[in-house]
Amino acid sequence: MKWETWFSIDWQQLLGISLSAVGFYIGLMLCTRLMGLRSFSKLSSHDFAMTVGIGSILASTVLADKPSLLQGLFAVAVLFLIQGAISIVRRKIKPLKALIDNRAIILMAHGEYFSDNLKEANLTTSDVQEVLRKNGIKAKTEIFAVIMETTGDMSVIKNNDVTPDWALFDDIRDSELLIGSSKNSNI
Repeated sequence: MKWETWFSIDWQQLLGISLSAVGFYIGLMLCTRLMGLRSFSKLSSHDFAMTVGIGSILASTVLADKPSLLQGLFAVAVLFLIQGAISIVRRKIKPLKALIDNRAIILMAHGEYFSDNLKEANLTTSDVQEVLRKNGIKAKTEIFAVIMETTGDMSVIKNNDVTPDWALFDDIRDSELLIGSSKNSNI
């Protein structure tokens, strides 16, 4: 390995990197304006794949001679088109939405862990407890539900006097456990 190459720089490369970065930035903003802000959301697994794909293309386009700036911008445009097509399919064909998207899953409700769901999500009670602490929870009795969302984020919903609107939970796998748990705790 040539150690001196780690610290060497060619001014022509710097100019090329700078021009590629500016060109890529402008192209990315143009695509984002055309396709909308959802392009960088992390609402689902395909949104995450889009973000990772763009990051990879950006890095290889800006820091290397190949692919060229136009090739990189074309690849990003194709990713935006794919994401747009998937979004249309998800909205219009409900059975395919279930194939494309992960479903949120209940990990805990009313102080009770759902071990089968924890196992399916590859989580431990310690993982959930960490999230609870980060949300300022001091006792399990404060919890209405902990839900792993489609993005992998965990939502912590605290108990309060408001009656749940069950329609907010109907897209969650095993939501009947939440409803059953709530009905049992209100008896």
